[in-house]
Amino acid sequence: MAGRQVLSFLIKSVVLGVVVAVLMLVLVPSLREGDGLTLDWLTKPISTSQRKSYHDAISRSAPAVVNIYSVSIENDVGIYRSRPRERTSLGSGVIMTESGYILTCNHVVQNADSIVVAVQDGQILEAQIVGTDQYTDLAVLKVKGENLHKIPQPESEGVEVGDMVMAIGNPFDLGQTVTHGMVSRAGRNGLSNFVDFIQTDAVLNQGNSGGALVDSNGTLVGITNANFQVRDARNGVRNVDGINFAVPYELAKRVMDEIITNGKVVRGQLGFIGGELRGRPGVIVTAVAKQSPAEKAGLKPNDIIMAINGVRLESASKTLDMIAETKPGTTLNIEVSRNGKSIDMDVTVAELGASQAG
Repeated sequence: MAGRQVLSFLIKSVVLGVVVAVLMLVLVPSLREGDGLTLDWLTKPISTSQRKSYHDAISRSAPAVVNIYSVSIENDVGIYRSRPRERTSLGSGVIMTESGYILTCNHVVQNADSIVVAVQDGQILEAQIVGTDQYTDLAVLKVKGENLHKIPQPESEGVEVGDMVMAIGNPFDLGQTVTHGMVSRAGRNGLSNFVDFIQTDAVLNQGNSGGALVDSNGTLVGITNANFQVRDARNGVRNVDGINFAVPYELAKRVMDEIITNGKVVRGQLGFIGGELRGRPGVIVTAVAKQSPAEKAGLKPNDIIMAINGVRLESASKTLDMIAETKPGTTLNIEVSRNGKSIDMDVTVAELGASQAG
């Protein structure tokens, strides 16, 4: 019995050795040529070409990110007299066109008496405000410069949760800085999107506002806006690490185009607040503003809007986008369910922010 076990062990060993030898000949071609097995691969230094780097992506996008210095004159009230004092605010911006249109945040240039833009190639340019949009906190500037580097922009939508992104800006006036992270939440792109921005853990600090959020190819995906802040026990404001925001590119581009064309962003509104119904279509009305188009048309709280111009409603956010993107003065037909009864009513879209009196 012992002899059989020894014989079986020897046979298995031989078979295993043959299998290993065949695999070595297949995987290491040099053995078939008689060169022998060397261990140079263990000590060979790693080539820099094998190192993972986003240098090419940054090289494509960083020259289009500018430093913005906005100067305002404030009255410094003293004990005996008031004296003017110059105040400089720091921010970043993104060159969107070769002709010199720049996107930044409204709060970077708000109330500025003069605006200076420092381009990465050394140009110092004076900027003029083309227009602003308070709802998205965006502003469009115009400069006259030479050989301005336009930032790469996507041909289609596509930012998704988990995408690697980099924030480029000028925090604390340290010079251009790059931080990286991933998309934690993708924002919506409709004109009713006032606060639903891209969320990322790429670090933003004071001075980053208005800079570029780019993907791993260096393509613009958003305009960096702010980090998340909360109030502490002493009612002071503190930043929350890892929660930072950017305006989605598609929304920022739409706002910029409207400002360049019309001088402002025109949004439609009906004057109601609505929410979605769980498990069924329609948008339930939770509040109606006084003297609004919705109130004048007869819309009431707890009404369920089933369709607008024949389009069945499934999402409250998409409904608000559709209304916001409708030209003021347009008459819409809305189908309402009230206490189980169907009611049709016509309502005229008003401009958001315009007076509704009369």
